[in-house]
Amino acid sequence: MTDRHDAIIDRLLPLIPHLGWTSRALAEAAGDAALAESAFPRGVRDAIAAWSALADRRMAEAAAAEGLEGLKVPARIRRVIAIRLEQAQPHKAALRDALALLALPWHAPISARLAGATVSAMWYAAGDKSADFSWYTRRATLAAIYGATLAFWLRDPSPDLAMTLEFLDRRLADHARLHRIIPRRGG
Repeated sequence: MTDRHDAIIDRLLPLIPHLGWTSRALAEAAGDAALAESAFPRGVRDAIAAWSALADRRMAEAAAAEGLEGLKVPARIRRVIAIRLEQAQPHKAALRDALALLALPWHAPISARLAGATVSAMWYAAGDKSADFSWYTRRATLAAIYGATLAFWLRDPSPDLAMTLEFLDRRLADHARLHRIIPRRGG
């Protein structure tokens, strides 16, 4: 995506609570319907995908700026998820509506692709360099944890992330407990 796409997305997000994810909102954010169509040929679907990619980049940049290397992996993952939710907080309604659109059956392929890209971006931001089978298992596990946390956050009426982060902490603790219970093979 280009800076032009990012700028349109930044102008679009405040419009979503009033106009929804519509071609009208896209045209207004782009300043012109033809420009919106050239930037996002598949309309709202492309705009949501562009927003997801922009959010992934901004999350990774913020994590890099914080220098998470000194933290253990679970703490890094927790912080990366917190960054993602902190950045999304002003656009909670837009995210809720985007997720509702992506939940439609015909959007399953793009929904899965965006979820996969986000959890990969989270792992890379947390410093993951795996290239074996664990690459897949780490992403599948994080997708479940992040998905549950995101669902909780969407219903969390508090103005801060305290309750959501407590929920996330419980999910991470559950995962750690499960990891300790399941014996490792070959050893």
